Formats: sequence, C-alpha cells, structure tokens
Amino acid sequence: MLNPSPTAPAPQRDIYSVSRLNREARALLEGNFPLLWLEGELSNLTRPRSGHLYFTLKDEFAQVRGAMFRMRAGHLAFTPRDGLQVLARVRVSLYEPRGDYQLVVDHMEEAGDGALRRAFDTLKQRLLQEGLFEEGRKRPLPPLPRTIGVVTSPSGAAIHDILTVLQRRFPATRVVIYPVAVQGEGAWREIAEAIRLAGRRQECEVLIVGRGGGSLEDLWAFNEEVVARAIYDSPIPVVSAVGHEVDVTIADFVADVRAATPSAAAELLSPDAGQLRLGVAALQQRLQQAVRRAQQQQRRRLQGLGQRLRHPGQRLQQIAQRLDELEWRLNHARRHQLRHHQTRLAGLHSRLQHHTPQHRLAGLQARHQSLQARLQHALQERLQEGRGRLALQARTLEAVSPLATLQRGYAIVTREVDGAVLERSTQVETGARVRVRLASGELLCRVEERVDE
Repeated sequence: MLNPSPTAPAPQRDIYSVSRLNREARALLEGNFPLLWLEGELSNLTRPRSGHLYFTLKDEFAQVRGAMFRMRAGHLAFTPRDGLQVLARVRVSLYEPRGDYQLVVDHMEEAGDGALRRAFDTLKQRLLQEGLFEEGRKRPLPPLPRTIGVVTSPSGAAIHDILTVLQRRFPATRVVIYPVAVQGEGAWREIAEAIRLAGRRQECEVLIVGRGGGSLEDLWAFNEEVVARAIYDSPIPVVSAVGHEVDVTIADFVADVRAATPSAAAELLSPDAGQLRLGVAALQQRLQQAVRRAQQQQRRRLQGLGQRLRHPGQRLQQIAQRLDELEWRLNHARRHQLRHHQTRLAGLHSRLQHHTPQHRLAGLQARHQSLQARLQHALQERLQEGRGRLALQARTLEAVSPLATLQRGYAIVTREVDGAVLERSTQVETGARVRVRLASGELLCRVEERVDE
C-alpha cells in the first residue's frame, strides 16, 4: 500500500448539522411529492387546546403521523374519531425539531359508505322537516292503470322483471319506458329530468322509479335531493322500487308508495288476469240474474196496468165532475173571502174615524192659546220686576257716583302730564299745569304756590 504523501492537502468534509439535515430533508420531501389524496384509518387522535389535530393515519400494513391545523380543522363537516376511515388531501413534510416524518392535512372527509351514510341522514332530516315525507300529501294509486311509466335503465334487470310480471299478470297494460342511467356521474340528473318529462307528457297514470340492487354507492343517484324534489313535484303518483327489500333510499320516503323491489312494484300495479276473468264471469252472471228479475218485474207491472186500464169516457166523466166540484168550491171561497175583507175594511174605517187628527188638533190649539196667555202674563211680571230693580240700582249708583260729589261743589284735580288724580299737594311741583274737573266743565290751571301740611 502506498502511503499518502505528507505534503498532499487533506480533503474538505461537508459537515451537516442536525437542523440543516432536517431542513434539507423537509425541502426534499415537500419538493418531490405533489399534493396527495390518501385513504386510511384514524388512530391516536388528539386535539390540544390550540385546536390543532394530531393523529396517526394507518392501513393494514403501515402507519404515518399526521397533523391538521386549526384553520383547516374548523371546516370539517364531521367529527373525527379513532377507527374512522377517512379520505385526506395531504402534503408530505417533516417536523424539523424532532425529525419526524409526517403528513400535513388541508382537507379531510369520511371515506366510503360512512360519508354517504352521513350525507343520507343529513338530507333525510332536512327533507323531513320541510314536509316532503308527510303521509297526508301522498296520493292513492289508480286501481287499474291502463298505462304505466317506468323510469329506469333500459338494459337493467329491473325493466326485465317489471315487463315479465306485467306480461304474466295483465298483458293488456301499456308500458312507457323513460330510459336513464341509474348509477354513475350524472345519473341523478337524468332520473330527475325523466320524472319531470313524464309529468309534462301525462301519457301514463302511474310512474315506477327504480333499479335493481347494489351497494349504497350504486344506489346513490336515488338519494340525491334533485330526484327527491322531482318525485315530490310530480303530478303523477310515483312508486319507488329501488334495490332489494333491505335497501332504503330518499326516493322511498318521498314517493307515494314504496315497493320492496321492481317486481313487487309491477305486482302492486297490475291485477291478476285470471282473477279478473273470474270476477268478470261472476259479474256477468249477476247481470243476467238482474236482467231476468227486471223483466219479471216489468211483466208483472204491465199485467197490473192492463187490469187497471178503463175506458177513456169514464175517465172524462170523472174529470168533468171533479171540475164542477172545484168550480163550486172556488166560487164559495171567493165569496167568503170577499165578506171577510168587507168586514175587516169596515172595522179599519171605524178605527180611523176614532183616531182622526181633528180632535187632537182642537185640543192642541186650546192648549196653545192657554200657554200663550200665561207667557204674556209672565213677561209683563218679569218686565215690571226688572224695571224696579233697575231704578233701585240707578239710585244706589247715583249716591256713590263721584259726579254727585261734584254737584255739591267739589272738584277732581289731575296732573296734565299723566292724568294722575292728586290727593296731596306734594304730588305736584310749583309751576306745573293741572286740570280741575267741576260738575260742569274743566279748568286748566298752573300751580303758583304749594302749601304743604
């Protein structure tokens, strides 16, 4: 072996720190895996006070840690729990502080039948509250429909079973098929449109909506709200015949009648031809017996009428005699009624004379004259009394009037400036002008001198 030369340079080593390693591993994972859909079972589920979800997602052979942060977890349409099968949209990542390989989940939903069953229960409850399942609105089926409409797949087992039963029981029934897809993308839209088309055409008396058996996912088109509302709005009675007897769909609750299978729906709507023949034969026998009885009754009646038949002349004599009797009774009643009216008229005339207004008018005139005389007398007395009171009050007023004082030589002195009555000499200044009111006339004076007390 050759020894390295002591003068050769030592190779440079790229030494990673743990944090660098985890950081680059995280970038490698996130850069090389796209956004994935992953299905698995939840376990070790925890939800701390932060609101984030931490769990393990596992299948039969492996498991991986996962996290769903609060902003995403708040939009979940179900409550996660251990053992629940879920479908998650994830981003592969690595938690750097511990070097844990994990999944970051941004969306999660129940997988398989669990999600479908939850959607079924939610829609069922809402439509129940809206009244789409009420028994009171459901219509009876026609007793003997001549035309039956069938909304189903034209190549499925359901239409074969329906046609077989109808051919066996009542071949005269006319069948109108509205072909639709009964599972897969857009099947619900075709079913709803076919139900509405049958309602617009009005070419059948009852409608079978259904298909053969299958899984919950296969039957899901009959659990869609648009199909339920199309059945509810249908002007034609609807029989729901979806799957087997154990299968239950939203369409079963909304339909007027639920049949366990498509064959059972055909049995329900078609009479048994053999039983009908027996019934028709029995009705024919009853009709013949009724006709014979009616003939016998009419024959006996005819015989009775023949025995009662008389010559027309006898009948005319009876009628003439009856007319004479009625004429006499009419004349008698007319005379009696005339006398009654005459008597009543005389009584009314007598009462009218007794209540003539002339007697009452004379009494009112006499009372008027008496009241007029009393009124004049009362007016004269009131007038004399008023004159006396007026004279007394005039004398009293004259006694207290200041004018009477003036007649005795007194005078009323007022200031010319403001017309104030002077009672004391101090109320006016020397040289001021004053008015002196006498019993007759006034004097305008000037104060030359004031003598105060």
